Amino acid sequence: MADFAVPPKILIVDDDPANIDLLAAILEEDGEILFATSGKAALAMAESERPDIVLLDVVMPDLDGYEVCRRLKDNPATAQIPVVFITALDQETDEEAGLAAGAVDYVAKPISAPITRARVRTHMELKRHRDHLAELAYLDGLTGVANRRRFDEYAELEWRRARRHGRPVSVLMVDVDEFKHFNDHYGHQAGDACLQKVAAVLGGLVNRPADLLARYGGEEFVCVLPETPAEGARVLAERMRAAVEGLGIAHDGAGAAGCVTISIGVATAVVDASSTLEDTLARADAQLYRAKSAGRNRVSAV
Repeated sequence: MADFAVPPKILIVDDDPANIDLLAAILEEDGEILFATSGKAALAMAESERPDIVLLDVVMPDLDGYEVCRRLKDNPATAQIPVVFITALDQETDEEAGLAAGAVDYVAKPISAPITRARVRTHMELKRHRDHLAELAYLDGLTGVANRRRFDEYAELEWRRARRHGRPVSVLMVDVDEFKHFNDHYGHQAGDACLQKVAAVLGGLVNRPADLLARYGGEEFVCVLPETPAEGARVLAERMRAAVEGLGIAHDGAGAAGCVTISIGVATAVVDASSTLEDTLARADAQLYRAKSAGRNRVSAV
């Protein structure tokens, strides 16, 4: 969920340090100030830091502000960040060009502190509320973790990022063992409560900012772990398995454990041009099937 207590990040982009200092002084009480002095540095910082707003000069020596804005809007990771041009160019055609590039506002120099502060606050507040509504749309209604739609979009985004840098991505496919029998024996209300408890304990272990746990469907969950090699993923999967067994949720007829357990399939790829997210998910699913076939309540990794 959107955390309205976290200070927003404000990225100021200008090749003149004096302009950066001026804007920083105006906005220092409104959030964490980040800055870049070139278009290329701004693009890199926007992707890594995900600011809540970008204040962007137009005239810069490497990439002009219009091109920076277009690239921000073309990148799914930064497309939703509002961009405000702050520039000495004040012709109507300049403003049209800025808005056409994807900016939400255009402030002409010399800068008026009250007007600039008011506009920045308005756009950050609008973004916070848009983010909040988007997150609600991405949550599974029963368990409160991310839903399948959120997983599909996020995993694809992280996969593209990993491909650019040749980094590993691990995927965990998690299934609650013999859940149909649990529902038949205890009832669907107890089944829902069981899934909520399982999701809560799994979510408590998936605590790095870039990791994502989602409900994949029914009693199945999936987890994407960027920047995670095979051994790290296997260790997390084993912690998940032990934590769910440790809940001690009674499950008559569930085999030797006598309680609700999970099986987990793990697959890892060092992402390059030849690897695909779909293949990695399929390999994780195959490992899940292997764990089920081997007796359940276990982790199988490849």
